[in-house]
Amino acid sequence: MKTTPRLIAALALSALAVTAAAQARKDSVVLGMVLEPAPGLDPTTASAAAIGEIVHYNVLEGLTKIRMDGTLAPLLAESWSVDPDGKVYTFKLRKGVKFHDGEAFDASDVKFSFERAKAEGSTNKAKKAVFDNISRIDTPDPHTVILVLNNADGNFAFRMGENTAVILDPKSAPTTATKPVGTGPFAFGSWAKGSAVTLQKAPTYRDPGAIKLNKVTFRFINDPAAQVAALLAGDIDGMPRFGAPQNLQQFRQDPRFSVEVGGTEGKTIVSINNKKKPFDDVRVRRAVAAAIDRKAVIDGAMEGFGAPIGSHMVPTDAGYLDLTGLNPYNPEKAKALLQEAGVATPLNVTLTLPPPQYARKGGEIVAAQLAKVGIVAKIENVEWAQWLSGPFKGNFDLTIISHVEPLDFDRYGDPSYYWGYDSAAFKDLLAKYNTTTDAKARLKLLGDIQRRLAEDSVNAYLFQLPQFAVGNKRLKGLWSSSPIFANDMAAVRWE
Repeated sequence: MKTTPRLIAALALSALAVTAAAQARKDSVVLGMVLEPAPGLDPTTASAAAIGEIVHYNVLEGLTKIRMDGTLAPLLAESWSVDPDGKVYTFKLRKGVKFHDGEAFDASDVKFSFERAKAEGSTNKAKKAVFDNISRIDTPDPHTVILVLNNADGNFAFRMGENTAVILDPKSAPTTATKPVGTGPFAFGSWAKGSAVTLQKAPTYRDPGAIKLNKVTFRFINDPAAQVAALLAGDIDGMPRFGAPQNLQQFRQDPRFSVEVGGTEGKTIVSINNKKKPFDDVRVRRAVAAAIDRKAVIDGAMEGFGAPIGSHMVPTDAGYLDLTGLNPYNPEKAKALLQEAGVATPLNVTLTLPPPQYARKGGEIVAAQLAKVGIVAKIENVEWAQWLSGPFKGNFDLTIISHVEPLDFDRYGDPSYYWGYDSAAFKDLLAKYNTTTDAKARLKLLGDIQRRLAEDSVNAYLFQLPQFAVGNKRLKGLWSSSPIFANDMAAVRWE
């Protein structure tokens, strides 16, 4: 590119615009988000990870908190203890905590929230795995909650830090989807559908001096090129989950920005509808897996970022097994498996793709690979709300999605979950894992669980979703890794 005086002047003006925009917002921040929450802002009734990205830890809080490094800390609970049998958890609650509408927080709110989560008709995604396991909730005083479990659960305190376990007040709970009221450092401000959600510093927060921002705006920008343009223009101050890895080098070379690459709990997979013929035959599912070259997908869709996986866990998980060699890329084997299963080719299927680049760009590569073995995948691009009302309801053949919740292999124990896997052997392994308290035995069972999913080729497992955090270099405290999909804005500040 030829450098001219006019170009130099234009670049200088661009740099000044970004600097001026940042300096004018020392007490506020605008962040870009890939996906808009759907259908609302209540993480206890809807499953979209995009909800937690905005409200979790900011507006709504739970008993415990999962830090950026995956460790656990107290939140609404000051402390907790576990009985030796692993079935009784006693939480001591913080005093003097208020909801944003002025209502006092106490043990009755915890009891209400968890009974609501486990009630018949609850759509809480952790209902079966977590809340149905609670047999009794005792509140001996306003600042003590005792949770008695049917079966020991060594992950229970961690689960209390997920967005499915946030605590709501009975008065405001019914309108959480449109106007969430919590105990966090920020109160809900407004939601311009299709554009942005704004939060304001909460005057009721228990430690207001610790919060450096008065206003946080989350703007929804799912197009990678638009994300780049918004950052360069200073329209947004940062993007914790930047969606254009092909532009990372550009920002690394620009002194106005900081770039960090971290990991997430995202298991990026080709989800397969196990209830739909011919995918109810394990040989066909294995054929799909054998047809896909993970490295080509990672290189083509993610610029080489992302560790390949062979089951439903990521390399940073305790107990992870590398099972990528169990069903490796082998197009000839894929063809033979289809023939063995009696599948006539070409097999015409639909590959449904939500907005993120890993899905849209990765989907094109996957479709081309499947075509080489006789599976003709017609690509159907959908928006996030359409994905939730289509594939996530079980209406699909194949889709590409990243499951970002930690330890969510328990979803495979639910035959009604969208991929329709129903295995007595897996459910038996999951039950043993949930009731085992010995650490070594639990790790062995985790290995057995991963191996069972890989051998059954429930889905075609691709790679761990990396996280790219790009932002103004003066903006500090953004999460650069995501053990859960959250943005802890209480820690964010300008320098």
